[in-house]
Amino acid sequence: MLKRTLLLTAVLSVIMLCTYAQQRPQYTQYIFNNFLLNPAVAGIENYTDIKLGYRSQWTGLDGAPVTAYFSINAPLGTNFTQGDATGFPASGGENPYSRMYSRDYRAAEPHHGIGFMLVTDKTGPIDQTNMAATYAYHLGLTDQLNLSVGASFGFNHLHLNTSLITLENPDDPALRDIQNNQWKPDAGIGVWAYSANYYFGVSAQQIMPQNQYITTANNANLSKTVPHYFVTAGYKLYLSDDVTLLPSALLKFIEPTPTTFDINMKLSFRDKFWFGGSYRRDDSFGVLAGFNLSSLINVSYSYDVTTSALRSVSNGSHEIVLGIMLNNRYKLSSPQHGW
Repeated sequence: MLKRTLLLTAVLSVIMLCTYAQQRPQYTQYIFNNFLLNPAVAGIENYTDIKLGYRSQWTGLDGAPVTAYFSINAPLGTNFTQGDATGFPASGGENPYSRMYSRDYRAAEPHHGIGFMLVTDKTGPIDQTNMAATYAYHLGLTDQLNLSVGASFGFNHLHLNTSLITLENPDDPALRDIQNNQWKPDAGIGVWAYSANYYFGVSAQQIMPQNQYITTANNANLSKTVPHYFVTAGYKLYLSDDVTLLPSALLKFIEPTPTTFDINMKLSFRDKFWFGGSYRRDDSFGVLAGFNLSSLINVSYSYDVTTSALRSVSNGSHEIVLGIMLNNRYKLSSPQHGW
């Protein structure tokens, strides 16, 4: 009995160790939806922003992470929703990626933002569900600089599919005693500063660490949640009046793993389409492309080439995101305040 219990504990420990550095799903296209990492982004645009995303990571590797998500956020406040300070006419206005737009840019009217996200992530026998509601407040610090602060609160659910674990005794009492179907509270906070040609954000997820997700009867601690800290920034460079280069970077601090970073480069042609590349330290290189099909729909795709030790068994990672812009009274086909 003791040997079987120790064996089960060891198996689960290895599983959790493999996913420890990625307690939260990993994305390549967060630059297309920073709301995933920072609740202060909620309500940044003058429309209801909906994103549907799917990511298959390390394809070709059995049990590799597969992530799907739904996010929605919208602004509240008539001064912003009925007449943004940028003064775009209801039929549409200057391309937000143009040099002229930056010259005439003015900070957004003070307003609120609300949002919700639902994320599912499956890695081997472990599947996780995260859901959270968000709130943010946006105000203009100067004529051209906005600041928003936000918070999220929700719940995490972690489940171990014991049918995928094979032991000498399938009815091992140690397996029966595992409490692997629990909802845990979760919260996050963030700050976001943005103007016409740059942004800077700081955020934290999982700021309510839980002692354990999966526990055995003898209270063996197999997994603790740890805070995830993100620092991100981007800048807009004009190669011509309507061709824009947008470099950005992300720093991730997740104890006890080493600090890591992403570097991204996005080239945008007016508000019609864009493509770019990314590098994630000790993990991958990525290529990205997106199309703004109309003032209602946009779509983007990315492919990551694995550079870590998994490259011998991984065929890379695929990610696709569908964006829907509801209540888009300015008929914008690309983000006005976000990128």
